[in-house]
Amino acid sequence: MDTLYPYLDLLIHIDLVLKSWITEHGDLSYLFIFLIIFVETGVVFFPVLPGDSLLFIIGTFCGLGLMSPEISLAVCLSAAVLGDQLNFWIGQYLGQKIIHANSPWISKDKLSQTQLFFERFGSLTLVIARFIPFVRTFAPFCAGLGLMKPLQFSLFNILGAVLWVLGVGSLGFFLGEVLWIKEHIQLVVWALILIPSILAIASAFQRNHAQGSNQIQP
Repeated sequence: MDTLYPYLDLLIHIDLVLKSWITEHGDLSYLFIFLIIFVETGVVFFPVLPGDSLLFIIGTFCGLGLMSPEISLAVCLSAAVLGDQLNFWIGQYLGQKIIHANSPWISKDKLSQTQLFFERFGSLTLVIARFIPFVRTFAPFCAGLGLMKPLQFSLFNILGAVLWVLGVGSLGFFLGEVLWIKEHIQLVVWALILIPSILAIASAFQRNHAQGSNQIQP
């Protein structure tokens, strides 16, 4: 349990952790930020990292003058784009081997859920998935399995990264100084984690229910 504490602390108290990094490590904090976003989006084995809440807090700190908006934007965008690109390559060259190996690190339910997103939204899945935990990690992996061509993937990868980083980061930048947000930052962090997840699960359940109903009909 002690080994999980730093990880849980990062998920639950991302604002305090990031502020501590800035105080103790200065500009090296940007490297930590790059690694978190890169790993969450680029390594299919690590889908549970605080992507949305991290971007919101970064935007808030930029608004408060604690971080550079220009450097933060460059770091977050490059990490998001390169992470998805790596995940696409993993799916393209190793995807079938990973799936057939029945790795306990790969959630078959999340994989199926992401494939349903592709069936419903097509290439726009890469944009929508940016805002949904779990799906954000599995979408480029599924695309690499043959659902998208490399050039098509790259275009939607960049589009999704720009909308995600600018969208969530801007919320933090413009709302971070609101008194209620300051006093309830943990509620905001949890909302950014739970609400997209609940919406994704509800959407997948509705899709499965609709498919089941169609199969029952004579």
